Amino acid sequence: MSETAQSSVVIEHEVGLHARPSVKLTQLAKSFRSRIEISTAAEGPWIDAKSIVKVMGSKTPKGALLHVRAEGEDAETAVQAIVALVERDFETA
Repeated sequence: MSETAQSSVVIEHEVGLHARPSVKLTQLAKSFRSRIEISTAAEGPWIDAKSIVKVMGSKTPKGALLHVRAEGEDAETAVQAIVALVERDFETA
């Protein structure tokens, strides 16, 4: 059974989703089987959180509300992990 999950978190990192934070986010996203997408607007456009090119290309600035959604067997865990990473200012646990 496929589950879905969704949450939002504010980007507090000084440079937003730039190189280092983008790499950490995509690496974490790739560790899950679910399809994970992010957006700066609840209605989209949604981008693949596992694509470093797309995540960096989003140029999400500090202070932006990042919407995270996932669909798959580990969707809830994936969304919680991405939100936690952003809340820790992209510092690994």
